[in-house]
Amino acid sequence: MNTRSGATVLVVGGGGREHAIAWRLSRSDRVGRVLVGPGNAGTAAEPGCENIPLDVSDTTAIVATAQRTAADLVIIGPEGPLVAGAVDALLSAGIPAFGPSAAAARLEGSKSHCKEFLVRHHIPTGRASAHSDESSALGALRDFDEPPVVKASGLAAGKGVIMAETFDEAAEAIRAILVDGRFGDAGIELLLEERLRGTEISVLAFCDGNRWELMPAAQDHKRLLAGDQGPNTGGMGAFVPSPVADASVIAEIERTVIRPTIVGMASEGRPYRGVLYAGLMLTDDGPKVIEFNCRFGDPETQVVLPLLESDPLDVFEACAVGSLDGVDLRWSRDAAVTVVMASAGYPGSGSASVPIDGLIEAAATGCTVFHAGTRIGADGGVFTSGGRVLSVTAVSPSLKEAALRAHAAVGTIGFEGSQHRNDIALATAEVSR
Repeated sequence: MNTRSGATVLVVGGGGREHAIAWRLSRSDRVGRVLVGPGNAGTAAEPGCENIPLDVSDTTAIVATAQRTAADLVIIGPEGPLVAGAVDALLSAGIPAFGPSAAAARLEGSKSHCKEFLVRHHIPTGRASAHSDESSALGALRDFDEPPVVKASGLAAGKGVIMAETFDEAAEAIRAILVDGRFGDAGIELLLEERLRGTEISVLAFCDGNRWELMPAAQDHKRLLAGDQGPNTGGMGAFVPSPVADASVIAEIERTVIRPTIVGMASEGRPYRGVLYAGLMLTDDGPKVIEFNCRFGDPETQVVLPLLESDPLDVFEACAVGSLDGVDLRWSRDAAVTVVMASAGYPGSGSASVPIDGLIEAAATGCTVFHAGTRIGADGGVFTSGGRVLSVTAVSPSLKEAALRAHAAVGTIGFEGSQHRNDIALATAEVSR
């Protein structure tokens, strides 16, 4: 039990993103106690943190837990409870909460709704059409010059995107989603979207409803295999800084994407608070929005928050109460690289829970190992318990050094059937600082 004086913060979730949030909060001079519900094996072992039982899909339980623990602030990590209205319920109970309202979180909860918002506010994005029946979607394929990206419109844990290489594959994806129910309720409606070409980057911003502060731009790697091959995943690694996101590119993104989104949301009566995560493609025609997420990204959080030099509680509180102007937001100029280790079968079928070795050796390298799909076994050991298992993060003065250190630390960890990419940040590091 943490006995330091200071604020009690409840972090809702149990993935790598939530471990990184809890890890950074535990290092705040203003935080006395970090509760993570339900957490994972990593947060259980994190000094200053404590796991508590919590069903993140139960909004009533989230409010009750915040009341029972006298939480001074609740940070909602996953998208599910945000879309379900957890922040609204907490605020109604008089509990400060970090994250958007349910109305604002529809930007992530429905890709078709998000696309309509982007078009309505003249925010650059790819052409798309929404469909809820097979014949309509198959007919719409004729409107595209090349196979479109097929997306489940609802929440699919980052796996609801099918990158069709041929029109036949696109047709198969349509049937899999709308007829076979591949993504369940998330696929009741789907989006056919123009395939954007370029470099993908993630730009996250702290928002208080009217103002925003950008975080360092990160590059994520969505494909499972090296060389950006294989199926789409929730993310197999990320790094900061991105050499393609220079000051002029970031200024353009802020002007054409972030500003009109925050202004547009306020004008529609649903001011945006929390983290706005813009997934963007840098095309020959400029930055275009692929999608919005309404929370910290995973694995972007694992490379961004280690670079935050300001007190994290100051930032989270300011967003929650609408006073971001008074916060001095400072970032390290170091580079950060994270490499995700996934279980066998990811991102498809699940796999058996197996023991994880080498965590102590990885920590001894100076890297930080953020846990996601892990649990503590009856013998006290750490076992896998999900698709993406760990994110191994290194922070160094140069991108090359950070990449080499992260990959070396990954090499000390082992579990049966483990998967990871051996190219995260390395090619970029050769042509950057």
